Amino acid sequence: FLTKSGIILGLGETLEEVRSVLDDLHQNGVHLVTIGQYMQPTREHAPLVRYAPVSEFQGLKEYALELGFLHVESGPLVRSSYHAGDALETILKRGAEPKIG
Repeated sequence: FLTKSGIILGLGETLEEVRSVLDDLHQNGVHLVTIGQYMQPTREHAPLVRYAPVSEFQGLKEYALELGFLHVESGPLVRSSYHAGDALETILKRGAEPKIG
């Protein structure tokens, strides 16, 4: 089986904190990760602290792939099941084995 998790940027986290979370997820056997942008749905929800630039999403994707995640979707409009079918198909075609630790 495969495991997946997601991270949302824009609530005040640092780049070091996000990388640390990616490290922890990978060390604990997560295979796929999504990284998206938080968008405040209503005034009653937590306020947006900042918009992450596209270059930050790309850098985090590269970092996560270097860690050994089987698939990473990273961008401002990415949501939890973003291209899930495509991700699974890519992994199965490659016959990839999870690289943990």
